[in-house]
Amino acid sequence: MEDISVWLTIVGLLIIFSIVGLLISNKISPIVGMTIIPIIGAFIAGFNFEELSGFLAAGSDQVMGVVIMFIFAIIYFGIMQDSGLFNPFIRFMILMTKGNVIIVAMATAVIGMIAQLDGAGASTFLLCIPALLPLYKELHMSRYLLLLLVALSASVINMIPWGGPAARSATVIDMDLIDFYLPLIPIQAIGAVLILVLAAFLGIREKKKISKKVAAGEITLSENVNILAIADNFTKRQNEEMAQAKEQPRNLAWRNAANLVLTVLVLGAMMASLLAPQYAFMIGVAIALPLNYKGVDNQMNRVKAHAPNALMMAAVILAAGVFLGVLNESGMLEQIALAGIAIMPAFVVPIVHIIVGIFGVPLDLLTSTDAYYFALMPIVDEIASSQGIASVSTAYAMMIGNIIGTFVSPFSPALWLGIGLASANMGKHIKYSFFWLWGFSIVLLVIAVLIGVVTL
Repeated sequence: MEDISVWLTIVGLLIIFSIVGLLISNKISPIVGMTIIPIIGAFIAGFNFEELSGFLAAGSDQVMGVVIMFIFAIIYFGIMQDSGLFNPFIRFMILMTKGNVIIVAMATAVIGMIAQLDGAGASTFLLCIPALLPLYKELHMSRYLLLLLVALSASVINMIPWGGPAARSATVIDMDLIDFYLPLIPIQAIGAVLILVLAAFLGIREKKKISKKVAAGEITLSENVNILAIADNFTKRQNEEMAQAKEQPRNLAWRNAANLVLTVLVLGAMMASLLAPQYAFMIGVAIALPLNYKGVDNQMNRVKAHAPNALMMAAVILAAGVFLGVLNESGMLEQIALAGIAIMPAFVVPIVHIIVGIFGVPLDLLTSTDAYYFALMPIVDEIASSQGIASVSTAYAMMIGNIIGTFVSPFSPALWLGIGLASANMGKHIKYSFFWLWGFSIVLLVIAVLIGVVTL
């Protein structure tokens, strides 16, 4: 076995544990932690300014394409949300339920998947919970079932390139984002089908619970649930929110159709590798702004409205570039992996990525997203790579195993928004949803292994 540098191993572990601990305890922001702590660690390890500059440059080069993509993707989908692109479909799905508990559960899953296409969990909960909660109340369905189905459907769709986990994973293993995403499409498709099956099962279970409560005299069912009124209320609320913005979209009958065509073209150009993701979204924003808003001031004000979210994510990824640059280029990551292999039972090493993937959802309750992807994944990747496991396979195993738990973790700000909108309790949500989500993640990971996306 290659000689292990004890000093580099110790410093590398101190950097990682410091960042993870401070992030979990909410004592430091990801930007500060992943920038300052690795730089201090590099100096402690004995590197000079010239070497540090090389580490930082390498890290920045690794993440720059993802940073640009995030900025323009968030702005693009923000404009699409502002213009109400997804609202007609959600209204249609509400009307299609016709007050049937099983259909409502399945429609909830579909609506959650559609709403998450912009990659923003907060907007998914903002669209889904207020739209569907009145329907759930009318039918005496559990609000925790609503949260579970939205959380599950959104998490599977969140594998998209402009969702955080895929971008973080591709950044860690230094892989083209679209090349990383394409093999995940079958997993998403299978996951979507399984979600509908599970939603139907949970709908049947919920219907039986409601029937028992009715038989016990605990509740009385309404004979005529006014689905049209609920759908109209959703449309009214969305129109009111749009009216509050100073900049109003162009009043064109064909605007939504044009936005849909534009979105298909942007995503198609990206998936077909005609354009890199960052340039596809950049061009999409350049077309979407004049298409939806009249006048330079209105267009730039909409950019400013979405800039905080875009810049926040971009800053986190750039900070992660510093962290990854220092750990990779200094050799700390390799030394940590070698030390891990030396103390790890021999039978565990070849399947370490699978083991971590299996426990991905529980880990979501113990660590933040940034800590999981930027601190844990590089170590697991180094260990698995020593056994000939491709980095992309390790990334898939860890992401598929973890992503399903995104919206059961108390570290998710979007989930807290959903909890508030549903007037629910975080503890009860975790108790209701955790094992369903964890079981689903394990099933999806097994499927990924069976179809060859994840290799052993």
